[in-house]
Amino acid sequence: MLVGLILLAAAGAMIALSVRADRRFRAIDRLPMQWTLTGTVSWHAPRAVALAFTPVLGTMLILVIGAMALWVPPRAGQEGLVIPVLLAIAAGMVAIHALHIWMIGRWARARR
Repeated sequence: MLVGLILLAAAGAMIALSVRADRRFRAIDRLPMQWTLTGTVSWHAPRAVALAFTPVLGTMLILVIGAMALWVPPRAGQEGLVIPVLLAIAAGMVAIHALHIWMIGRWARARR
């Protein structure tokens, strides 16, 4: 039950970030997906793909790890770590998605 709530919360947060970003960047058809170390954009993707990639990837990752938490017994002494690790991974995926949107915003402001 708790695993499902974590999945729903993380997926919901990433979807909400994407919906808000879609409204914000609606005038831009293709958004950056990757940057080089010098800060230049390596490649772009259509707006819908760019904003859906991380939520889909994160949801699948959390779903797989959540399934493992339910069906694979933890090693002795690690029983209490399953939920904290799942929470950390879910929070990390939401943070990565927020970082990606923030970087897109910086790129969009710089090209004006």
